[in-house]
Amino acid sequence: MEDFEDDPRALGARGHRRSVSRGSYQLQAQMNRAVYEDRPPGSVVPTSAAEASRAMAGDTSLSENYAFAGMYHVFDQHVDEAVPRVRFANDDRHRLACCSLDGSISLCQLVPAPPTVLRVLRGHTRGVSDFAWSLSNDILVSTSLDATMRIWASEDGRCIREIPDPDGAELLCCTFQPVNNNLTVVGNAKHNVHVMNISTGKKVKGGSSKLTGRVLALSFDAPGRLLWAGDDRGSIFSFLFDMATGKLTKAKRLVVHEGSPVTSISARSWVSREARDPSLLINACLNKLLLYRVVDNEGTLQLKRSFPIEQSSHPVRSIFCPLMSFRQGACVVTGSEDMCVHFFDVERAAKAAVNKLQGHSAPVLDVSFNCDESLLASSDASGMVIVWRREQK
Repeated sequence: MEDFEDDPRALGARGHRRSVSRGSYQLQAQMNRAVYEDRPPGSVVPTSAAEASRAMAGDTSLSENYAFAGMYHVFDQHVDEAVPRVRFANDDRHRLACCSLDGSISLCQLVPAPPTVLRVLRGHTRGVSDFAWSLSNDILVSTSLDATMRIWASEDGRCIREIPDPDGAELLCCTFQPVNNNLTVVGNAKHNVHVMNISTGKKVKGGSSKLTGRVLALSFDAPGRLLWAGDDRGSIFSFLFDMATGKLTKAKRLVVHEGSPVTSISARSWVSREARDPSLLINACLNKLLLYRVVDNEGTLQLKRSFPIEQSSHPVRSIFCPLMSFRQGACVVTGSEDMCVHFFDVERAAKAAVNKLQGHSAPVLDVSFNCDESLLASSDASGMVIVWRREQK
């Protein structure tokens, strides 16, 4: 990866290099290797040694864990316009939201039956490109091709604030700072990342940086100290995030593949009783799903492996399964242009495919699990959202 150590922006306020230790990632990796020498080469989660965690999840295989009984419900209120993002509320089993290029956001309730659309949030004058739930689920932030972001109250659907993009550009992605939900990071079509204070409606001083292309994907690590941003030129940049001020310091750059848009970044710290190996899951229009290892505290990435999917042009996204750290093996889920939802075991050396769900009639753009993995939602380029029910064991 390209290093930005000599960039003046990486200097602290007193003119010296900001002290950021790489030791915590490296030391933990050494400890993991020492304790689990019998683990498969390059494994990223506990396997045969993870008896305690496995007992919590049961002794079933990943294929059994991710067997689905079929469709639970189909939402079609956005048909004819793509739904680029679908997300369950945080730590919630039955609240779901999705945004559409028709300019609206739907808030849905799956229980009690029948599932219903509670309310539709309207106000954007062009397509909604992305949205995110706050940690407490009381607020949603959305970004739009109309060059604005909006803050919504989830309880009544009221628009609390409309914030124009500082550059007047189409806004393409957003994410909350995980520790301080007063701060939201947005990416725009003029290649810029901005940290925005949603209470004041202003960008944070020192919280902006330029990438090499249109910013399509953003993801924080769990502590909120590292931010990754991907663009449509095939680059991923890592930033150090100052928790006190909201300032960004550019750290590393990785070119995944020149000219291949990075459409999704999902970070996972892989914390468990047995191991810790931070990882990134990447979609990049290469007909592959990519898994990277995070090797230090500046966000340096090392490719671990890839999985075959169909993605050459659509903004397909992927996720880590929320409960995977308690099971033998580890599962990831991705959309695909072949109109299927794909499950892969990142620990399995051969035949990594675990399951495939068929039912969409257009490229699958996004996927989201609820908190206990009993339901999975997927959205597609035709505007359909399918909620799948996992088989009960």
